Amino acid sequence: MGFLDKAKELLDEHDDMVDKTLGQVGEAAKGRFAGQDGLIDGLVSKAKAMTGDGDSTAPPPHAPADSPQAAPTADAEPEPNPA
Repeated sequence: MGFLDKAKELLDEHDDMVDKTLGQVGEAAKGRFAGQDGLIDGLVSKAKAMTGDGDSTAPPPHAPADSPQAAPTADAEPEPNPA
């Protein structure tokens, strides 16, 4: 197992800690490089998405209450069209 393989394994294993640290680094960079907030946020988001299972610090997505129902499957019979 090479060095990079071992590093990737450790990053994946400790994804939550990596994402938290990336967030802290991003905040420090914003203080150092004023006016570059959007760029820094984008880079941090991409880095978080590339490690482990993605951004482990993001809130879980939730479906809106008025979300459309799932489309019928191919084997479902179409409803008759009243004319």
